[in-house]
Amino acid sequence: MADRRTIDGFDIRWNAELARSYYSAGHWSSETLADALRAALRVDPHRAVVIAPERTLRVVDLDQESATLAMWFSERYPTGSVISFMLPNYWEAVVIYLAITRAGCVAHPILPSLRAAELSFMLADAHSRCLFIPEQFRGHDYVAMMEQVCKTIPNDSFDVVVLRGATGKFERYENIQGLQRETYLDRALNADSVRLLMYTSGTTGRPKGVLHTHNSMAALLQQIGLHWQVDPNDRFLVASPISHIGGSIYTFEMPLLLGTTAVLMSEWEPDAALTAMRDHRITHFAGATPFLSGLLAAAQTSGDRLPDLKIFICGGASVPAQLVDTANEYFASARVTRVYGSTEIPVTTVGVFPPQPEQFAAESDGAPGFAQVELREEHGVFEVYARGPQMFVGYLHREDEAGLFDSAGYFRTGDQAHWLQERYLVIDGRSKDIIIRNGENISPKEIEDRLVTHPDIAQAAVVGIPDAKTGERAVAVIVTRNNTEITLSAVADFLASQGVARFKTPEGVYLLDDLPKNDAGKVLKHRLREWLADTVAGIH
Repeated sequence: MADRRTIDGFDIRWNAELARSYYSAGHWSSETLADALRAALRVDPHRAVVIAPERTLRVVDLDQESATLAMWFSERYPTGSVISFMLPNYWEAVVIYLAITRAGCVAHPILPSLRAAELSFMLADAHSRCLFIPEQFRGHDYVAMMEQVCKTIPNDSFDVVVLRGATGKFERYENIQGLQRETYLDRALNADSVRLLMYTSGTTGRPKGVLHTHNSMAALLQQIGLHWQVDPNDRFLVASPISHIGGSIYTFEMPLLLGTTAVLMSEWEPDAALTAMRDHRITHFAGATPFLSGLLAAAQTSGDRLPDLKIFICGGASVPAQLVDTANEYFASARVTRVYGSTEIPVTTVGVFPPQPEQFAAESDGAPGFAQVELREEHGVFEVYARGPQMFVGYLHREDEAGLFDSAGYFRTGDQAHWLQERYLVIDGRSKDIIIRNGENISPKEIEDRLVTHPDIAQAAVVGIPDAKTGERAVAVIVTRNNTEITLSAVADFLASQGVARFKTPEGVYLLDDLPKNDAGKVLKHRLREWLADTVAGIH
């Protein structure tokens, strides 16, 4: 069983044997993100770190502005304090994130699509000391929301800082940056200490706070640099939320650790993304299925094949193999590949790249990188267990770890999978999503991947609902192309033509204009179950 360590007030998992191996392999070191900033200043202080519509942020700008804010933090909060930000893809978030690190505090990104209930829970659960918000975004008044949320926060010293607009009773970000200060000396940092707190999406149950250290994040970026053909001065388009593990990596970590530039989009729009990729000569893009399908459609319409694009990483949700194949054929200079990971073990698999066969980039979720992955059988299915230097060091609350780690430090992911050629991992779905009908296991992902190859089906989600006779029955919720009608019999005939076993065929088909998704593009199946329970007769 792993030992525990307490660093700066955080109780974390600690396996001394694994730690020694990660240090010995060079995955871990004593270096921190603050050290990477100092190195970047020496190499090229005027290199662009972030390009946003409002501003290009250079290394020297990032150094100066993060120092001002870090000093403000240091005057208020002790080492290990949690500082939250609930921001769209704003360039200021990069300054805030680095300032939090330099002050020896813990960054806590929050998705701006969340609202008062989720926000109140996270701020209280994390014992956050400060929150950064925009005044307005997508028509929502964050200042008004925080005035209500603050009434629920018992901490009188809690600070709220507002960006880009009227602040009400709260602090203005620009005022902090305008303060005249002496030279700031970073707090002493321990590379094994927690510096990132990110909550799971909470698609089921209470969100859990995931803890990452300087070293876990550095190992992750080392792996990405090794496998994703990342060169200094490469440019990443960041359309995924920066408060999601993917967007945070490309925006906050990569520009300093790998010498890249992040080009930010605050709102996803495929034609605008295509223009940005062309104008900024984007080399890398990562995002869930809607980002790839939207970009591909826009590129095909314009005839632009994006010759500068080297890599498109697709993950975070079910990714149809046909979509990846089509994208690889169209973007001839790029490799489009599926990957698999989670907030707990980001980029568990790194994809499939030359000289590996291109077919596995579409048919699988890729080969593991630094992570060790095992498939263990339970009740006739195989579940993913993994560990690696990029793995989190536990949840904020120790009780949330119950039953999720074995004595060797492997994390039980809750995902089911199988191997292709004993090398490439294929995720079959979440264990909790498996539908058991008359004792037979049905993988929703298998059926979903088939359905989206139908010419009239744009999106599909298969969920299980209770059934008194069979235990569960599978129903398909479908978004059709051009509002085409599709029937249950048409779905059954199509799956039969694909050679799908009859017992796997959905017993109901329901149509929606769109599937509910989180900001990372992941379909929220619990919302679909709630909708079915509320609107479809006979479902309880």
